[in-house]
Amino acid sequence: MTNREKESFEQLFGGIYRNTKVLVTGHTGFKGSWLSMWLEKMGAQVCGYSLEAPTQPDHISRLGLNMDSQIGNILDKDHLEHYIGTQKPQVVFHLAAQPLVRLSYEEPVETFTTNVIGTLNVLEACRKSESVRACIVITSDKVYENREWVWGYRESDHFGGYDPYSASKGATEIAVASYRRCFFHPKDFGKTHRMLICTARAGNVIGGGDWAKDRLIPDIVKSTSKKELVVIRSPGAIRPWQHVLECLSGYLTVGWKLLEEQVDCAEGWNFGPGDGDTLTVEQILKLVKECWPEMDYRIDSPDNHPHEARYLKLDTCKARDDLKWRPYWDAATAVLKTITWYRNFYEKSTILSEQDLSAYVQDARRGEAIWTKS
Repeated sequence: MTNREKESFEQLFGGIYRNTKVLVTGHTGFKGSWLSMWLEKMGAQVCGYSLEAPTQPDHISRLGLNMDSQIGNILDKDHLEHYIGTQKPQVVFHLAAQPLVRLSYEEPVETFTTNVIGTLNVLEACRKSESVRACIVITSDKVYENREWVWGYRESDHFGGYDPYSASKGATEIAVASYRRCFFHPKDFGKTHRMLICTARAGNVIGGGDWAKDRLIPDIVKSTSKKELVVIRSPGAIRPWQHVLECLSGYLTVGWKLLEEQVDCAEGWNFGPGDGDTLTVEQILKLVKECWPEMDYRIDSPDNHPHEARYLKLDTCKARDDLKWRPYWDAATAVLKTITWYRNFYEKSTILSEQDLSAYVQDARRGEAIWTKS
């Protein structure tokens, strides 16, 4: 990166992250690794707290980031509090979680414990810290009571969750709201506390560097790279598809507002794609095949598969109106960037993460994204 490019990145989000100490929990995971890279490019002092990378291959080790990486479990309350007390971050992005729906059926107690108690441990560590000014807790679009209706869920809709993963994320939202009211109420900011908390929810996120089990794109690339048929469970399931950089721009935007002490932003936020990017699994498969013609698939019998929502969509009007945030890559572009990333990885043993980030920022600048303006 040239000095000019470096300066350009450091000016993003009003330059708020430059020289700011930022903790990312779950930095070894898919979203966390991309977020850590983006923060470092903006001149942030990044540190991470997480379990070892959940898959091999993994994304984080290939990025070569200059960050303090602490391997630890968010259920280890004392270790977590010590690390936050030592690092003294000003902002915490909490992404560490058990993120898989199907695994939650096999490990329901572990899922609830990690996602709910683990989050409470993070909040408690922040509460005891004198340095943390903002905490952004990442949950899921699945926090809402899913009624399978055709319009998007709004931040004011009821939380719920059929499967253990979804229910654990809904419970996390309730726990965060309780902490915000009891210990970090926005109306008491500057009087009894100096920290603002929000939650952020996103749809089906895709991008290079994800090898998690039972996710559509990772399943496709793992099978196709080995010249095997991809097994598809629910071709008619409808989801809001977006590139990982889209939702991260939302998380960084609300983090920016919290660091600027905009107390009205200390609440829940949806970040999702446009209405035209709510597609079926089969439509995504067709887009993938355009990018990787060797990909082929078969439909698996639905018998004995655990319940998964058929239709799920987020309403992002609040983020668009109040934060002036919006997406810049449609689903077709997200798929193209993602499959190109994986083909480059498997065919050339290199990654395109920095190039994708630069391309996304350039497109956002052309679209006059609020977070690109000086």
